[in-house]
Amino acid sequence: MFRSGYRGLFAFSSSFSRRASPWSIALIAVAFVVALPVLVVFAHIAMPTDGVWQHLASTVLGRYLNNTFWLVVTVGIGTLIIGTGTAWLVVMCRFPGKRLFEWALLLPLAVPTYVIAYAYTDFLQFAGPLQSLLRETFGWGYGDYYFPNIRSLGGAATVITLVLYPYVYLLARASFLEQSVCVLDVGRTLGRGPWKLFASIAVPLARPALVGGVSLVLMETLNEFGAVQFFGVDTFTTGIYRTWFGMGEQVAAAQLAACLLTFVIVLVLLERWSRGKRRYFHTTNRYQQLPEYVLHGWRAAAATLACLVPVLVGFLLPSGILLNLALQGGDSLWGSRFIGYAWNSLGLATVAALIAVGLAVVLSYGVRMHDTTFARVASRVASMGYAIPGSVVAVGILIPFAWLDNALNTWLNNHYGYIVGLVFSGSAFILLYAYVVRFLAVSFNAVEASLGKVTPSMDAASRTLGQTAGGTLRHIHTPMMRSSLLAAGILVFVDVMKELPATIILRPFNFDTLAVRAHNLASDERLAEASTSSLAIVVVGILPVILLSMAMRRSRPGANS
Repeated sequence: MFRSGYRGLFAFSSSFSRRASPWSIALIAVAFVVALPVLVVFAHIAMPTDGVWQHLASTVLGRYLNNTFWLVVTVGIGTLIIGTGTAWLVVMCRFPGKRLFEWALLLPLAVPTYVIAYAYTDFLQFAGPLQSLLRETFGWGYGDYYFPNIRSLGGAATVITLVLYPYVYLLARASFLEQSVCVLDVGRTLGRGPWKLFASIAVPLARPALVGGVSLVLMETLNEFGAVQFFGVDTFTTGIYRTWFGMGEQVAAAQLAACLLTFVIVLVLLERWSRGKRRYFHTTNRYQQLPEYVLHGWRAAAATLACLVPVLVGFLLPSGILLNLALQGGDSLWGSRFIGYAWNSLGLATVAALIAVGLAVVLSYGVRMHDTTFARVASRVASMGYAIPGSVVAVGILIPFAWLDNALNTWLNNHYGYIVGLVFSGSAFILLYAYVVRFLAVSFNAVEASLGKVTPSMDAASRTLGQTAGGTLRHIHTPMMRSSLLAAGILVFVDVMKELPATIILRPFNFDTLAVRAHNLASDERLAEASTSSLAIVVVGILPVILLSMAMRRSRPGANS
């Protein structure tokens, strides 16, 4: 038995070595590099913590579980209702402002959750403009009236919902646009009105897209650090940060990260199971202009209001608050120091975007060259980082590289009496590593979709003319994918600009970005000063919104305009 097993293993390795190419080797290498933080986190599950884990379990773990669970549930329901409802209105109904709302509903994507948390805290706190106006108007004093506390679990869930609902809106709108008019005609023939048509036909057909959008929202909610930390809501993400930096316990922090990662894995499995239980298919490829329900009177006003409120409270109002704070005071270090923060952010985001797009091209082209089950699995492993919270990625990266730095300095000190310092864990290298692991999926999805539109016959023709695989990629595919590569790079760039948990944990000493600067000032209750960095991040965040709105203009098959 041993010999037969050995022969089988030898045959597999020989077969792999015969099929191996630079593209397949690169594919495996990228998959391993991305999977390393996850492997490190899970490797610490059974390690002893000298009673620290027991202390966490008896004191704060229950609160972490409870707050994280209710935050996920509340945000999931809120984004599903807002995203699906507004998407149906702008696709199937005609009312005042419809064309404007088609792209304006995406604007909250430009505002990071921690930024909107800072804005609304300044606006809604006891000394803020709104409560001050109420007291002046009605002559109230402290304790004479009830006002909801923004710094609470409900407040955190509200601001996160306002920022993340465009994920559901984007996918729901695309799904509604792609639905065949024949299916909707059948529903009308059976006497279904607009709302019954929506509930019994459109939503079931869009179910995979809705589940996918909500899954993205829930993963982003689990990753959230800035808003929940500022509001004083204890979740797994804030617990990881507090355990690592407050208690100095990296093993316990890794075990908390493993719990959070288990949450994510459960979400992914539930999403896959949900898709597999029931499937809906189009029965025709006939796509025509979707008929619109013309709304009049109070129905038109209600539809306009339903689309206006998310844009108003999710983008216009917080952006106006930030602009007002920045004009009144702003960052006291405006000038050379602020330019330094901006330069750090722009430099990291640019380099990370270039690396992520380059690796995405390698992954996509590697799968195209070797379209095997193994290659597809490796590409999915390499692109799973977006589902992993930034704090988990940071812990999984910092532990091995801190060990590597210690081992290197110990060896150099023993042999040469020289210490080089924190070469890996104390430099921007691990920040770039974390960003690439976290956002490689963003660039990979865009590049893979673009490369899939290139017919394989072009590869064959290029190879017939003597081009190598690399030459075909360089001279044929890359020019055709130029716009998609640019879009992928911009999306990664903006995500890196907004990333907070991984940046706070991994940044080198005396190295601040705009996101870290805004977080530090807001943590000290210097919200007016934090507005400058926050507003700069929002301005940069508008770029992908413009790209998305342009791409959505002609997104429906058979559309004439």
